[in-house]
Amino acid sequence: MARNQKAKGKIVRRLGVNIYGNVKYDKLLKKKPQGPGQERGKRTRGKVSNFGQQLVEKQKLRYAYGLSEKQFYNTFVKAKKKSGLTGDNMMILLERRLDNVVYRLGMANTRAQARQMVSHGHIRLNGERSNVPSIVVREGDVIKVKDNDGSKKLVRENLAKSNAPVPVWLSIVEDDLVGKIERLPYRTDIPTVANEQAIVEFYSK
Repeated sequence: MARNQKAKGKIVRRLGVNIYGNVKYDKLLKKKPQGPGQERGKRTRGKVSNFGQQLVEKQKLRYAYGLSEKQFYNTFVKAKKKSGLTGDNMMILLERRLDNVVYRLGMANTRAQARQMVSHGHIRLNGERSNVPSIVVREGDVIKVKDNDGSKKLVRENLAKSNAPVPVWLSIVEDDLVGKIERLPYRTDIPTVANEQAIVEFYSK
């Protein structure tokens, strides 16, 4: 499992955008708009080269989904082999990761928590134990919480805290703690956190 040991607050400040979606980082950026180590009150960021801008876009997306560099690059390679736009394919593959789907369903409060829940066996995919967060889900797949009091309690608490709507390509029956992949996501279903075309250009050099 890929782990990012850097403080998320510093990452958000360095990138200048709330890639995690948590409102506390919006407050942090409002309070400290300057990057880490910059002078207080300095709002402008130095001019960045084209390569630097592409790198920032890559880091935004990689950190948002919590992947290691190797995992992220492998996703790009898979996307490039598919027909259609590589950037769109990459975003769709990232959204179809099991840990991301658990997060999108509201069963976890963050992708990091979703990844941990999958790794620790709290999630069942089509009735089978699945502890691999990177599994790519398919249309019709069913995601269910392990039949365990502790697992169910955790997910119910997370669902109660969740205020994000479930994407249209997913559905969930909260009483049964069961989610389903109604269809595969389109690029238009996925919130934009980075310029994926810049990422394609970064890796295509």
